[in-house]
Amino acid sequence: MLNISFGKQLMIWLTVVVGLTFAMPNGFYGRVEAHNDALAKPAELISAGLTQDDIDAQVAGWPSFLPSGLVNLGLDLRGGAHLLVEVQMADVYESFMEGFWPTVRDALAAERDVTGGVTRVENGPADELRVRINNAAGMDRAFQIVRGLAQPLVTLAGAGGTNIDVSVNGTTLIIRLSDAERQAMVDRTMAQTLEIIRRRIDEVGTREPTIQRQGADRVLVQVPGVGSAQEIIDLLGTTAQLTFNAVVGTTGNPDDRAGVGNFIAPSVDQEGLYYTLETIPVVTGEDLENAQLDFDQNGSPAVSFRFNTSAARKFGDFTLNNIGSPFAIVLDDEVISAPTIQSHIPGGSGIITGNFTSEEATNLAVLLRSGALPAELTFLEERTIGPELGQDSIEAGQIACIVAAIAILVYMLLSYGLFGVFANIALTINVGLIFALLSIVGATLTLPGIAGIVLTIGMAVDANVIVFERIREELKTAKGPARAIELGYEKAMSSIIDANITTFMTALILFFAGSGPVSGFAVTLIFGIMTSVFTALFVTRSLISMWFARARPKTIEV
Repeated sequence: MLNISFGKQLMIWLTVVVGLTFAMPNGFYGRVEAHNDALAKPAELISAGLTQDDIDAQVAGWPSFLPSGLVNLGLDLRGGAHLLVEVQMADVYESFMEGFWPTVRDALAAERDVTGGVTRVENGPADELRVRINNAAGMDRAFQIVRGLAQPLVTLAGAGGTNIDVSVNGTTLIIRLSDAERQAMVDRTMAQTLEIIRRRIDEVGTREPTIQRQGADRVLVQVPGVGSAQEIIDLLGTTAQLTFNAVVGTTGNPDDRAGVGNFIAPSVDQEGLYYTLETIPVVTGEDLENAQLDFDQNGSPAVSFRFNTSAARKFGDFTLNNIGSPFAIVLDDEVISAPTIQSHIPGGSGIITGNFTSEEATNLAVLLRSGALPAELTFLEERTIGPELGQDSIEAGQIACIVAAIAILVYMLLSYGLFGVFANIALTINVGLIFALLSIVGATLTLPGIAGIVLTIGMAVDANVIVFERIREELKTAKGPARAIELGYEKAMSSIIDANITTFMTALILFFAGSGPVSGFAVTLIFGIMTSVFTALFVTRSLISMWFARARPKTIEV
C-alpha cells in the first residue's frame, strides 16, 4: 500500500498540474482581465477611447493556449454599488384597472336600455374597479356582461381560471383581480423588471453584476466597478426605446442609403439581415399595456399584446391599410421581430405567431414588455463601496492568508520535520486547487469567502496531523517504517472521512439556507474541504511514497 503504482501517481500529479494551471491566471489578474475584455467587448473598448492596436496588445498580453478563467471579485473586494429595490405592484394593478375600464364601459353602454347607464365610483381602492348601475333591475344583466369580459389565464401548463372576479354590492359592481391573476401579474412584472434592469446594467459594461429577485416584489442589484450608487439609480430611471415601425425593405448592407425619413436597423435573429424602416414609428413601447405568452388557433405558442386606447386606434388604422406587409418590432434600434400583418387588428390587441417554442415565446413577450419599467421602483437600500475600500479588503485578506500560512508552515515543520515539509507542500497545492475550482465554476470571491480560505488553511493540515500521529503510534510498537506509514494511513482514513463529511454537510446547509456573505463563505469552505482531503490522502502520501522509494530509510522520525 505504501508503494503507489505509476498509474495512480500519474493521475494524482496530472490532477495537480491541471488544477494549478487553471489557478495560474489569478496570479496575473489585471493582465488576464484585460485580455478577456479585449476578446469579449472590443466595440465597447473602442468607444471608450482605445485603439485597435491597444486592443490587440491586450489580447496578446496572455497566451491563448492557457486558461483565462478568473475568480470573480465580489462587491466588497472590487468596490461598486449595492441597491435593494422594491417594485410597486400597486401601480401595476391600478394600471390594469385603468386600461380595463373603457372595455367595461363600452360593453355596458351597448345595453344602456337595460342598465340605465353606468357611473364609475372613483373612491374605491386602486386595485378595484367599482361601477354603479343606474337601473337596479338591470344588475343581473350587467353582472353577466362583465363576467363575460373575464379572460382565461394562459400558462405553460394550459388554461385555468380567469383574470378577474366580479361581485355585487347593492347597485355597484365590484371588479377585482383574481388571486391567480395577481400572482401571474407579479411573476410577469418581476420577470419584466429583472430583464429591463439586466439589459440596462449590461449597457454600462460592468463585470459580473448580481441581479436577482428577493422575496415577492424586491430586486437585489449589486454592480461592481461603478463609482456610486447614484449612477445606477440614474441608469434605472432611463427608458429603453421600443417602437413599432413600418418596413420599407430589407438589405444585407448596413451602409446602404435608407432614404429620406427612413433608417436601417439590424435583425437580432438573422445575422447579416438589415431592415429599412420608417423613422416615425406607428406606436411606441410607452403605448404597450401588456404582452404575454399565448397560443394560436393550432395550439402553438405565440405572443399576444395589447395597446392603450389611443395607440390601439392608430395601430388598427395602420394594419387595415397594410394587410400583407411586414411591420417591425424595434428594441434599442434592433429588430427583434418583423411579422407580416395578416388582417385588420382592431381594438389594440394582436397576436404574433411563428415557429416558437414556449420558452422562445415567453422570452419574446418579456422583450416586448421591457421597453419601459412596468412600475415605479422604490430604492429601499443603497450603498457605495469605494474601490479603495475593496482594495483594502483584498490586502487585509492577503495578509491574513499569509500570516495563517506562515504560522501553519512553521508549526508543521517544527512538529513533524521532513514529514511536515511534505504537508506544507500539499498545503500550498491545496490553496492553488481552491482557486482553480473557483475559477472553473466562475464563483464570486467575497470578503467572507477569503475568511473561508483562511479557515481552510488551518483545517487543511488536520488530516495530515491525524495521519502523522497514527504513524508515531505505530512506530512505538516496533513495526518497520514502511508498515508504520501504511497502517497510519489505513487507521486514520475513517476519522478523516467522517470529520470532513460532517463539515461538508454543514457547509452545504450554509450554502443553500444562507445568502450573500454566508453563501460566499460556504462556497470556499466546500471547495476547501474537497481539496484538503485530496491533498492529505493523495498528494502527501504520494510525496512520502516517492521519498521512501528513493531513500529506503531503516528508521524514520515523525
